[in-house]
Amino acid sequence: MTDTGLAWADADEMSAFETMMWRAEADPALRSTMVAVAELDATPDWPRLVAAHDWATRMVPRFRKRVVEPPLGLGTPVWAPDPNFDLDRHVRRVSVPSGGGWSDVLAIAEHLALTPFDRERPPWEGVLVEGLPDGRAAYLLKLHHATTDGLGGVQLFNGLLNRSRETDPGKPQPEPPTEDGPGPWTALGRQVRHDAEALASVPVHMVRAAGAALRDPIAKAREAVAFGLSAIRVVGDPGATPSPLLATRGPDWRFIAMELPFAPFRAAAKACGGSVNDAYLAALLGAFRLYHEALGSPTDTIRMSIPVSLRADADAAGGNRIASLRLAGAIAEKDPAVRMATIAADVARGRAEPAADDIGLVSPLLARLPGSVMAAVAGGVTKGNDLQASNVPGIREDVFLAGAKVDRMFPYAPRPGCAAMITMLTHGDTCCLGANVDPAAITDRELFGRCLVEGFVEVLALGPDGPPEPVLRS
Repeated sequence: MTDTGLAWADADEMSAFETMMWRAEADPALRSTMVAVAELDATPDWPRLVAAHDWATRMVPRFRKRVVEPPLGLGTPVWAPDPNFDLDRHVRRVSVPSGGGWSDVLAIAEHLALTPFDRERPPWEGVLVEGLPDGRAAYLLKLHHATTDGLGGVQLFNGLLNRSRETDPGKPQPEPPTEDGPGPWTALGRQVRHDAEALASVPVHMVRAAGAALRDPIAKAREAVAFGLSAIRVVGDPGATPSPLLATRGPDWRFIAMELPFAPFRAAAKACGGSVNDAYLAALLGAFRLYHEALGSPTDTIRMSIPVSLRADADAAGGNRIASLRLAGAIAEKDPAVRMATIAADVARGRAEPAADDIGLVSPLLARLPGSVMAAVAGGVTKGNDLQASNVPGIREDVFLAGAKVDRMFPYAPRPGCAAMITMLTHGDTCCLGANVDPAAITDRELFGRCLVEGFVEVLALGPDGPPEPVLRS
């Protein structure tokens, strides 16, 4: 294979965390589907777009690989080339009805997200949506979260999209993967070998730990107690009472798209000594307060969770390198500056926990459980959240897909049983917000959309230039 620098997730074996996401879908509420919705300034030439996908699957061989489970699910799954790979099974085009617009694009994206992957094929789909006003179009990319996290997805787009409308004749042209790849029994054999290696290393670790304990027993005892208490704080209840208004859960996903200019939002955060992420979370909490008040059900706190990237600069694109912080979101606080300061302190405290990588702590254990048991354990945590929120730095320069400029990129992350999963991605000079909400919990989507706008207006008003109005896409 040509060394292109885009050999996405070189390892052909899933990590324990990726295994957990793949198998937890025994509970449909825990489906791990991500959908990126790109707005294009023109309709790409279809043959050129298909050719671009063929090139992408050669640049990133995982796009031609399917997941192979070991016998009886006794080991971690592996990625192996799909012997029946057919690009037509993964790329298609549709049109919105005559006179249709962005709401139709979101409806198509919702349906795409809720359609299960064919587990005998590589877990991705690309859909071109034609027929938008003024000759514009949309492109939807559906990926399984076991393939990569949000930041890895941005790295993928950054590496595969063009910097001009013209085709680059000098780009590398690697051959598709030709090896057979590991099979089910190979996957099982690897797991047996890994377990044997881990078991063999136990005496060494025990001797080292015993030596360290003998040298300074009090310090080692304190470290063990501190780590145990940290694990309880990280994995346990964040100290917030779930919102009664959002208590009902259902299987459906509904999408909301909102955009706002990045520079004024960053300026508002800076004016209060906070980060863009602090401002983002403060705006979301303001939106939840306004929604609860509008429906006559005010509450002091909600349960929320945010991912924290563990990705280092040297890490390869793709894969999953995230931890999770569970927080008590104080939505009763009306001053957005105070909310920002509280969030900054809570996040700093959570990052400093010795056991902050809660997913890394429990995923090796969960990965060994049957899918139904794994789903019950994982769902017991995530379904208790009212809000999960993520902020992903996007691509700041102009990029093009088969000759069409990508004007906006709205991210829709999996909603693992929580009331809302809201993601913000900065594309160019615009913050693109994608909200994946549960219509059984958030029953008035239009009202919640307006509350999102007002929540961000509260924060934008802290900036030196006043609050520009965020725009709901409909």
